[in-house]
Parts: sequence; structure tokens; C-alpha cells
Amino acid sequence: MNVYLLFPSRNADPKQPLPPNADALIQDLELDTLFEAMARGDEYLRTAAKQALLSSLDSPAEILYRQEILRDCLKNPEVVRQIYSLPLQAIDRKHRHWMGIFSHYPSGVLSGALQMLEMFVDLLKTLKQIADEHGAAFESRGFRRFFAMIQQELDDAYFVEVQEHLERLKFREGVLLSAELGMGNQGANYVLRKTAHPARNWIQRILSRKASVYSYTLPMRDEHGARALGELRDQGINLVANAAGQSADHIDSFFAALRLELAFYLGCINLAERLAELGELIAFPAPAAADERVHSFTGLYDACLSLTMKQKAVGNSVNANGKDLVIITGANQGGKSTLLRSIGLAQLMMQCGMFVPAEAFSANLCRGVFTHYKREEDASMTSGKFDEELSRMSAIADLVRADSLVLFNESFAATNEREGSEIARQIVTALLERRVKVYFVTHQYELANGFHQRGMENALFLRAQRQQVDGRRTFQLQEGAPLPTSFGEDLYRKVFE
Repeated sequence: MNVYLLFPSRNADPKQPLPPNADALIQDLELDTLFEAMARGDEYLRTAAKQALLSSLDSPAEILYRQEILRDCLKNPEVVRQIYSLPLQAIDRKHRHWMGIFSHYPSGVLSGALQMLEMFVDLLKTLKQIADEHGAAFESRGFRRFFAMIQQELDDAYFVEVQEHLERLKFREGVLLSAELGMGNQGANYVLRKTAHPARNWIQRILSRKASVYSYTLPMRDEHGARALGELRDQGINLVANAAGQSADHIDSFFAALRLELAFYLGCINLAERLAELGELIAFPAPAAADERVHSFTGLYDACLSLTMKQKAVGNSVNANGKDLVIITGANQGGKSTLLRSIGLAQLMMQCGMFVPAEAFSANLCRGVFTHYKREEDASMTSGKFDEELSRMSAIADLVRADSLVLFNESFAATNEREGSEIARQIVTALLERRVKVYFVTHQYELANGFHQRGMENALFLRAQRQQVDGRRTFQLQEGAPLPTSFGEDLYRKVFE
């Protein structure tokens, strides 16, 4: 049985490595805040959220497949939680009643496998009941296929047959084996046989006529004989024990895959509920192919900021369709870095099949999302701040490829403006020549104005707004040419006057 709730034709790989720049993305986009909201203190959910959010999908079709399933999950959250509880019950029961499935002896393997199978059959019956009662409420292709598989493969006849096999494999009437004599009169070709007579009650067994057979009864304290008899029994049940163990492992793997894939959706449910409590809106984005240049949104806000402040955040609306370069300038503490963070966060959320924190959002896929944010001074003093910036830029250059997205936040400002602007100009120009989308927040007027003077059709210039009367920040960004001031005087007056 396969789950196929994260991908249309395969189960998720729990060992898929994170991208090399995962730590930088987590730090710069403050993803730990998002992970915590999705996990609600559950470390497994947190790991699943981290794995999914940092492992982007490759095509719009895969994104839409997950979006369909996530819509179903948001409409039926309690059913999803009910299904998710089944793998947790399996884990709990395994821990409380451990069995000998890892025994080296066939009898131990068989005994442990039977215990696991009996436990799993009970949980599979519950899953079948959920599918029968709630399957019609789900509309996505993924869930419809999943519930159809459950109803088809786990019908009543299946459970009857499994129960018969489990009862028979307990060998309450002993084990019937056949064997041949091999070299040196050693036993060979051991075969487990089905009993010839049907199951009978104890009265029938006592009153029935015994067949004429040769038999030998071990003495009460014949330990060597008992050991030899046990070895004969293990020889006969070895294949059956292996088959039962593999069956138990197969169902165990199914529940493990179910837990892994539903963990992502349960995290999304938790996040959606938390944002709804704050009065925030969410939207399912419209993804486009990576070679297109689509990027427009309405009411996009920084979900991590909302979760941290525990209140609604200011949203922004931008149309950057057809643009490869977006330069963001304007007033200090006017919302520039917040917008940049919300753009990166929304891109990652879209590319893993999630909703985004916005009223509407559409963007092309990116073949990699990279961040280059300003950092504090190197505490070890092994390098200067500017050297550290260049080192991180070099690492990004080794990984970036066409149709990637790079977010710069006050980069190359650790040196003088002329030198920093020139270095940034050359790096941005090289990235644009390689068809890399660039968003750049900067206070360097020489850098921003230099690109603005070119009159580039594929460039957009946004500016953080401030009230003319009192200098109050609106945290709204609008199209506008770079200004030679960031209105730092406003902040000075606010702090010192």
C-alpha cells in the first residue's frame, strides 16, 4: 500500500537532504517562527515542516496536486487528525508491548510478527472505517485515490482471511513438518504442512479416533531433546516466519509513510488556524513555470512578523510581472526588510504546495531561493565584516543557476558606498545575465540610482513610504525612484527628542 499524498506517484523520502543554504534561509527569513507555529511543540511536526518547506517541488503540476489535498485538509481538519493518530497509536503500542520481531530465531520472529500484525489489523480496521464514513467529503485526487485504495484492499474478505491466517500461525495444535534425510543422515528439505483435519473443539479431539502413527514423547527433563525439537520446529517455520515478518514490516512502513506525509498537512492546518486567530488571510497561489517571469501579489504580509507580534501585519501589493530586478529603497524602518522577508517566505511556501500569507499571489517557480543578508561582526575576529559578506556571496555563486531567486538585504554596505555600490552592481549585472531574479534592499543611493538611470524595462523600483507631515512610517511600499536620503533624521528625532 502506498500513501502518495505528497507526490502523485511516489512516497516521500524521509532521508532527503536539505539544500546547502538551508541554514541561511532559516536565519534570514526567520523560519523557526513558522516551524514552531506549524509544530505546536511537536518535534516530529517541526522536522516534517522544515523538510517540506526547504525542499521545493519541481513543477506547477506537483504544487497544484498538493494544494488540492491541502484544501481538503483545511476543510476536514478533525478527520486528518484522526487519521494521523493511527500511526502514533502504532508507535505507542510497539513501545509498550515489544515483541521479538528482531529475534534471531524463527520462533521469536514469528511470535513478534504475529503480535505486530494483530495490532496493525486493528488499526487498519479503524482506517477503513474512517474511509467509509468520511471519504466522500474529500475532493482532491490524492485523497480520493488514497481512500479508494483503502476501501478496495482492506475489504471485509481481507480481514477475515488475515484473521484466519493469524489464528493458524499460532499453531495451537502443534506444527506439522515434513523432511528428508540428507548427507550423513542430517535433516533436509524441511516443509511446513497444513493440518489435514479441520479445526475441532476439545471434545471432538478427545473422542475422535487417533490415526496410527509412530510417535515419541520427550521425557520431562530432557533439555537436549527439547532443544533439538525446537531446532526442528524452527527449521520448518523459518520461511513462514520470514513471510510474516516481511508482512509486518510492510504495514509498519505504510504507517510510517502515512505519518510523515500527513505531518506536513497537519502542520499547515496548525499554521492556518493560528493565522485565522490573528485575523490574517491566506491564499492559494497560482504557480507558473520557472522560465516565465511572473510575480504579483495583493496584501502580502510577513507571517513570521504576525506570529511574533501576535497581531495583524501590514500587507503590500506589487506587480512585478516581467521583471528580473526589483530594487527597494526608502525610509529607514519603513518595511523594506519585512517585505523582502515576506517575498522569500511566500516563494518557499508556494513551492512546497502551501498557501501563502496574502490576499492573492502568483509567481513563477525558482530553481533555488538564496538570501544574502547583512550579518553582525565576526565574533571570532578571523575576518572582517566585508570579507565575510564576499565569502557568503562566493558560496551562493557556486550554487545559483538560471531562474533562481536571490534576495539581498543591505548587502555590501560594510565598506564605503562607492566601493560597495560598484561591487553590488557587478554582481547583480552578472546574475541578471544568467537569468536570475534579484530583489535588492539597499540604502546605497549610488547603486539604486545607477540601475534606475539605465531605464531597464525588466527592472522595478519600490520605495518605502513616510508621512510628509510627521514622518510616520506607513510600512507600505510603492513604485518610486530612489531618493538620496533614507530619512534617518526622523529616527533621530523619535529617539532623542
